[in-house]
Amino acid sequence: MGKRALITGITGQDGSYLAEFLLEQGYEVFGLVRRTSTVNFSRIEHIQNQLHLIPGDMLDQTSLQTALAQCQPHEVYNLAAQSFVQTSWTQPVFTGDVTALGVTRLLDAIRHVDPTIRFYQASSSEMFGKVREVPQRETTPLYPRSPYGVAKVYGHWITINYRESYNLHATSGILFNHESYRRGIEFVTRKVTYNVAKIKLGMASELRLGNLDSRRDWGFAGDYVRAMWLMLQQDEPDDFVIATGETHSVEELVETAFSYVGLDWHDYVVQDPAFMRPAEVDLLVGDPSKAGQVLGWEPTTTFAELIRMMVDADLKLLRDGHEVR
Repeated sequence: MGKRALITGITGQDGSYLAEFLLEQGYEVFGLVRRTSTVNFSRIEHIQNQLHLIPGDMLDQTSLQTALAQCQPHEVYNLAAQSFVQTSWTQPVFTGDVTALGVTRLLDAIRHVDPTIRFYQASSSEMFGKVREVPQRETTPLYPRSPYGVAKVYGHWITINYRESYNLHATSGILFNHESYRRGIEFVTRKVTYNVAKIKLGMASELRLGNLDSRRDWGFAGDYVRAMWLMLQQDEPDDFVIATGETHSVEELVETAFSYVGLDWHDYVVQDPAFMRPAEVDLLVGDPSKAGQVLGWEPTTTFAELIRMMVDADLKLLRDGHEVR
C-alpha cells in the first residue's frame, strides 16, 4: 500500500503543485474542498480524475475530523488560508479565523483522530515583517506587519506548541515568496506578467502598481512543494526556512518582464497610492542553509527564468482567448 496524503488548499497554487508531486511519488492524494458557489478547480483539472476531493472547512472542526477519519492519511499538508496580504486588512477577523485558528482546529482533529499523522504547516516569510536581521533564518525574531502576518505567526506557534505538548510530528515550512503562472492575479508577480502580456498583445496600455522599492526573495512554487514533502520524510519534526537567498525589487521584476517582450517599462507603469499597504514590509530575504544541510534541498529555477516562464504562460493564455477577469 502506498502512502495517503491530505492537502488542504488543494485548489490553490501550492496545492496543485504538491498534488502533482505526490502523485508522482505514488501517493493516494486527498484534497479538502469547501462547499462554495464559485469552486475553482482550474489548477487541478488536469489531474482531478486522480484525486479524491472531500468536503470540509477550516472554520468547522467536525468536518476536519470527519475528513481525517474518512481518508486516514499518513501526512497532512495544511496549505489552506486567506492568503492575500492586502485582503487581510479589509477582512482581519476572517483572516484570523481561517489562517490562525484553522491551524488549531486541524491539529486538534489530528490529535483526536490519529496522532501518528505527520503534519506540515505553511508558515510564511510575512511573519518576519519589519525584519530584525538580514537574511532571515529559523531563529530570527518575528515582527508581522499585517493581519495576515499576525495570523501566520499564531499558526506557526500553535504548530510548535502541539508538537511539544502532544509529541506530534508537526513541522512548519517558513516559505518565502514563491510564484508561478498558477498564482492568483492579485499577487504582484502574476499581476505584472499578466499585464505585460496584455500590453504586448495590445489589450492594455498601462500597469498600475504600488511600492516599486519593496524587495522580496522570489522562487518557483514547483521547487518549494518538494521541500514540504522532504520535511515530512525526516525522523524528527522541525522548522525550515525555504528561500532562494536572493532579493529582487518590484522594479526589477517589472524591468525583467517588460524587457523580455521588448518593451520599456517606463512607458507603461503608473504608481498608484491605492496599492500601497498601511504598513509595508520593505525587505525579505531568506537564509535556506538549514534546508540545504538537513533536507538536501535547493532551488532549481532562477528569478529571470521564473518571470520569463510566467510571461510565456500568460501570453499563451491570452492568445488562446482565456482572459482572467
